[in-house]
Amino acid sequence: MTVVGMAGSLHTGSFIHRLLEAVGRELPPEAGFTRWSGLATMPPYAPGPVPGTAIELVRLVDQADGLLLTAPEHSLLPAELGHALRWLSAAGVLTGKHVAVMSASVRACGAMWAQAELCMQLTGAGAVVTGTELVLSPSCPHFDAQGSLTARYLRDQVRDVVDRLCPAPVVEPVRKPVREAVREPVREAVREPVLSA
Repeated sequence: MTVVGMAGSLHTGSFIHRLLEAVGRELPPEAGFTRWSGLATMPPYAPGPVPGTAIELVRLVDQADGLLLTAPEHSLLPAELGHALRWLSAAGVLTGKHVAVMSASVRACGAMWAQAELCMQLTGAGAVVTGTELVLSPSCPHFDAQGSLTARYLRDQVRDVVDRLCPAPVVEPVRKPVREAVREPVREAVREPVLSA
């Protein structure tokens, strides 16, 4: 099984980037984990030639069994994250794809709105979404020297999400894809180099 990880923040040293790495460490040993870090250069979706950043992301997600997203602790998601989801949706690669969304906050429900917005967009694109919000105490360290979560209860919550993400097979589309005329050019533009290789 292969999983692609994406942190929904442009700040590479942010907490949710560290959370993504920590969650990646909880994946089963046999699962391959690829962290995609091109969010800052993701352009808005537009018909026409597909930019290289979008091609890279669509290929990764299309070939993976699952997608792991970490969301920031506020309601305003980065515009670039919306662009990335729009390219993935237009290519049709989220349909039936299992996606885990995780967020973290130092207060209950602190990241609830960001996670809800992400889940809504992913479900609208046909993804099978699971996830959780971790409530973290601001008074203790959360990661050890290797980047793993230190608190057992947090690791248990993460492993619960991982257990739901990893063993689940990709399902058939639950509804007829919409805007086929938009999706197909993106998928063809992304896949053409693969077929000609």
